[in-house]
Amino acid sequence: MLSRTADHLFWMARYMERAENTARMLDINLKGMLLPQTPEQEARAQRSVLRISELESKFEERFPGSDSREDMLHFMVADTGNPSSINSCLHAARENARAVRGTLTTEAWETINFTWLEFGEKLAAGELEKSPDMLFEWVKYRSNLCRGVMVGTALQDDAFWFIQLGMYLERADNTARILDVRFADAEPNSREAARQLEDFYYWTSILSSVSALEIYRKVYRDVVTPSRVVELLILNSQMPRSLLASLDGVCETLDKLRTSGSNECERFAGKLRADVLYMDIRQILETGVHAYLTQFLKRVDELGVRVMRTFLMLPLA
Repeated sequence: MLSRTADHLFWMARYMERAENTARMLDINLKGMLLPQTPEQEARAQRSVLRISELESKFEERFPGSDSREDMLHFMVADTGNPSSINSCLHAARENARAVRGTLTTEAWETINFTWLEFGEKLAAGELEKSPDMLFEWVKYRSNLCRGVMVGTALQDDAFWFIQLGMYLERADNTARILDVRFADAEPNSREAARQLEDFYYWTSILSSVSALEIYRKVYRDVVTPSRVVELLILNSQMPRSLLASLDGVCETLDKLRTSGSNECERFAGKLRADVLYMDIRQILETGVHAYLTQFLKRVDELGVRVMRTFLMLPLA
């Protein structure tokens, strides 16, 4: 397969997954607003979303000094000047799909194209302002639909595996970011005992946002606790959006795409997967969840660079 075609397919999948996961992250933030909190806590929660997405400086350029929830939502959802907004991601996914229209099935192309067109109609109709939670659910639904149509109609050749590779890499990155929203601004020695109720509702919303609440109940059959949520979303290979499950998908897909020059990339991915596979939740908690996730995100970013240098358009350094 031409590296240009593989590049478009890889990024098409990444952008669609990123749009979905941005919707999931914003949904957590929106639900968190329903909990009792001071204006300072609300502003800090909004800033943490921007910081985790590495968009704080760009937001400050667009909205100097603003702590408005409406400005943050507009920036993260509709702003075409933000390359990571849902609007920009869906547009980029559509443009990458259009560039390789002949490689996709008719059903896959039409699903992606219609998603982009209808999202624009929803923004024009003011749905972000009227019911952002419903808009986020729609984005998640359309992403799931695109993924299902792809799996159900595509030939499982190299093109299909590059799509899967992009999806799994982006999912690993974004699940880590969704988890880290809570810990990025956590204060050492905070009064966690006095915030148990808040924790319960917050972590329940985390699970709901990644479609894991029912899975949690099946696995633990007990009250929701932060340590178990972290364990489920990092270490449980049966949880589809966990870090380990995502890395399992990356390694299996790299095996399908193996070439004479891919050994180093596969080795790096395998080592990252092994480090997560043999990690213990107690070690993560002792290290600090934020510190662990920060290091994980750096390594996933390095893995993405290695994938692009090995298979796609990024030239070797």
